[in-house]
Amino acid sequence: MDGWSRASRLRASAMVNKRINLRGRVLVFLAVLMLLVVTAMVHLRTATYGQGLDDEKSSRAQFPGTFEPGSEVFQCDRSQFRTDICNLKGDIRLIHHNKSSSSFVLYGHDLHHDSHHHIGFREEFIKPYTRKWEKSCMDTVHEVTLRSIPADQSSLKNQKITQQKPPKCDVHHKVPGVVFSTGGYTGNLYHEFHDGLIPLFITSQHLNREVVFIVSEFHKWWFTKYRDVIKQMSKYAIIDLENDTRVHCFPEVEAGLHIHEELGVDPDRMPHHETIKDFRDVLARAYSPPAKIKSKSKSNSHEVMEEISNISKYNTNRQPSLKLTIIVRNGTRRFLNLDGIIRASEQLGFDVRLLSPKSSTELKKIFWHLNDTDVLLGVHGAAMTHFLFMRPGSVFIQVIPLGTDWAAFTYYGEPAAKLGLHYLPFKIEAAESSLSDKYNSTDPILSDPDSIVSKGWWTMKEIYLEGQDVRPSLARIRKVLKEAKRKLRPIAGPDLHSPILQHDDSEQGVGGKNLQGASINSQGIA
Repeated sequence: MDGWSRASRLRASAMVNKRINLRGRVLVFLAVLMLLVVTAMVHLRTATYGQGLDDEKSSRAQFPGTFEPGSEVFQCDRSQFRTDICNLKGDIRLIHHNKSSSSFVLYGHDLHHDSHHHIGFREEFIKPYTRKWEKSCMDTVHEVTLRSIPADQSSLKNQKITQQKPPKCDVHHKVPGVVFSTGGYTGNLYHEFHDGLIPLFITSQHLNREVVFIVSEFHKWWFTKYRDVIKQMSKYAIIDLENDTRVHCFPEVEAGLHIHEELGVDPDRMPHHETIKDFRDVLARAYSPPAKIKSKSKSNSHEVMEEISNISKYNTNRQPSLKLTIIVRNGTRRFLNLDGIIRASEQLGFDVRLLSPKSSTELKKIFWHLNDTDVLLGVHGAAMTHFLFMRPGSVFIQVIPLGTDWAAFTYYGEPAAKLGLHYLPFKIEAAESSLSDKYNSTDPILSDPDSIVSKGWWTMKEIYLEGQDVRPSLARIRKVLKEAKRKLRPIAGPDLHSPILQHDDSEQGVGGKNLQGASINSQGIA
């Protein structure tokens, strides 16, 4: 090969190497760019969620019954993260078209011209359920139609709405109506309270029961379950939106519910500064127990109390003792060493009961039972919603499986503390999880649950919610129960159920610090 040929080959080789190097640099640049984009999206999503919750506090939505007397109103607030709210005020008719179609129509007498809605005519659609941010859930919620028609209907001749006069009223109401849905995640205890009953309290409490509830996707079982609570918020019969064919006339209607925080009430956003304790007072009035619940004679055996179905009671100590209720799960996240936990509790002097609620269990019986309980112990899950039935000043111990730290604190821990309970989180260690039977100690599932949770809801659900049971160390169980007894020590007097209990601001508990800041569960609470 002559010199020219060698030089040509060297030049060609250099050009190839240069192209390869350039291609490599481009690939590296694209990889870095993609990483930056993903990171920015994560931060944007987190900021958007946080900003969404902040925006709720500056919401334009008004409570029903607070508008200027004699005014006509048609307004919708769609600025909130969790809910949309529309208000009508004036001459309003609820008109039933067919089983799948009803509408609230405001027949105006002084409606202002609106260039966006053809001179006084306006039509809005709203899904009155408080998980607006979660599309998969809201896709299943029925839509409600609201319209306004001006007194001068000459401008309507080329529009869909051609009705010339309001239909005759079959039922006249003198109080506001509030429209909400029992669709969505109704059927899950957490969501029945968080998405439904507490927002209903927030929206209507100031009306002192002078309000009519209009329910979309009405379920008879739901009303049977919560009838006593509903009666504490309204003195009137519920209207089944899809099946009541009568024309109902209202002076005011609100579609959608106000909602504040997880299982909570923000007093700064309430007309009379009510708190979650006021909601619990509603439950107490609804389920006010008899002076004394009859109980079976005490026995050393594990017996079922006939007065409170599904509840087993363990009695080994005839002396007055603190009452501990353990919520028993029958699916996943079970206590694998429940008998050991019971023995350890009894050795510390607790009167131990087991609570395994079923759909047929009357809530008032559970309320009576938990209202008479000093300590509630259970594994993270929807049944922890029962902490709302506990007396302020009692103790709530939540066992937190691997991978559920943020949800446990956000959905139950923080709300329980705001209710006035002593909250003691018990964080499960890797060796105490049944996952340690499947994975070695270096597997990220055990050693770095946050990295697994960051992969998304379905991964987290499959591994940590549906694939995990717990066997907490009995030594650590004794430690947290001793802490519970210390918090329940009366300031004075022998009555362990005195409302004046020692206060302790330390809510750290056993098992580690509270973790905040993970992504919100977007598929309901298990």
